[in-house]
Amino acid sequence: MIKLLVGLGNPGQKYTKTRHNAGFLFLDELVNERVLEFSRQSRFYGDLAEINDARGKLYLLKPATFMNRSGQAVSALAKYYKIKPEEVLVAHDELDLDVGVLKLKSGGGHGGHNGLRDIIASLGVKDFKRLRVGIGRPRPGMQVVDYVLSDFGKSERQHIKELYSDFFNYLPLIQGGDFEAAMQKLHSD
Repeated sequence: MIKLLVGLGNPGQKYTKTRHNAGFLFLDELVNERVLEFSRQSRFYGDLAEINDARGKLYLLKPATFMNRSGQAVSALAKYYKIKPEEVLVAHDELDLDVGVLKLKSGGGHGGHNGLRDIIASLGVKDFKRLRVGIGRPRPGMQVVDYVLSDFGKSERQHIKELYSDFFNYLPLIQGGDFEAAMQKLHSD
């Protein structure tokens, strides 16, 4: 079962619409759809919301640290609520997928992603789940850092919001512990 859903991004208004904040956008859409609210939780170094339903409690966390310190928030909340790494799903931007492609993955390395690198270091394992949000690659000659910190285009942002809304249909499977079935359905659609 997934008990903690983390969206990665950078805090601050200037990063709100950037590609690197695809994980924050994911949780913002989920919170809006479920009519929930985030509250700042300093002991968890982030903003927290909760979904309570028949499947149990699902914590939604947006770290208030910068991307390269995301593990501080994830490990603080996981330790406090005794959540195992395999019960964590992290939504993050992914350069190796085209814009708007969503893929689920179980475990793996950081692939150069500083947020994932810090979570792996903080949890001490790679065994958490991931929702990889495609942001595509920069055009030739553009630095990766400039690209990930650039804003999504309006149509790209709208497309991703629609994909997120569709993805939320798989959340009961994921939350209920049937990650493989959710992955099969997502990847076959």
